Amino acid sequence: MTLYPIEAGNFKLDGGAMFGVVPKSIWQKTNPADSNNMIDMAARCLLIEDGERLILIDTGMGNKQSEKFFSYYYLWGEHSLDNSLKKFGFHRDDITDVFMTHLHFDHCGGTIQWNKDHSGYEPAFKNARLWSNDEHWEWAVHPNAREKASFLKENILPMEESGNLHFIGKKGKKYLDEAADLGFGVLFADGHTDKQMIPHIEYKNKKLVFMADLLPTAGHIPLPYVMGYDTRPLITLDEKKEFLDKAADENYYLFLEHDAHNEIITLKNTEKGVRLDQTYTFNEIFN
Repeated sequence: MTLYPIEAGNFKLDGGAMFGVVPKSIWQKTNPADSNNMIDMAARCLLIEDGERLILIDTGMGNKQSEKFFSYYYLWGEHSLDNSLKKFGFHRDDITDVFMTHLHFDHCGGTIQWNKDHSGYEPAFKNARLWSNDEHWEWAVHPNAREKASFLKENILPMEESGNLHFIGKKGKKYLDEAADLGFGVLFADGHTDKQMIPHIEYKNKKLVFMADLLPTAGHIPLPYVMGYDTRPLITLDEKKEFLDKAADENYYLFLEHDAHNEIITLKNTEKGVRLDQTYTFNEIFN
């Protein structure tokens, strides 16, 4: 098995929304805001090469939305999914599986693209199976008013229409030792959205966890630092505490999807609770 960090692009989000009830005077120490109160964000995906399988975890926003849509998210930087794949010698047609932690547009938008004449949509990874889970799928296709703007029909419905959509998991199961023979375990988390999937990957004698929106940035480690986007913040609190305690005790390496400035972190126990221990680039740990 070989892992590759895939940078699908950078954007910005409102810092207040990203930190919920935490005052700006506190959160800006770790996540400084610009004059519009926006903080730097990443869409950092992960590619797993394992035998004949090439598995991509999340796909970023994609590029099919309107100029007006993207103007809300202040795209910045030079990263793109295709260029990042090319850097490691791959093309999107090589991808055999796309695993989506959840179906919010910034995690799955790149899974679907316009067709050639812009008359409809098609899978952006034509040879790939698309992986979600049935409970989250139902949550996404019948969205609540709070999340409706994040579950875009043009991202989600073409997945089903393609015939390539597959589900993993078992209702009531909190953790899967192996997800659909994809070679990694999955923790289900319900605070941010229903049945978000958090991959746990054993790699080079370390446990690497793809954090998705359970821990968006290193600045979100303290328990009350919960996004305003989370649908069940009190459940997020419980899920974070259980996970962060375990991650600190067992020395997990946390792969941060949304932190534009920190790729991988470790945690430690302190008198104030679990806190940041070390920050690393991917290459510092695994090359």
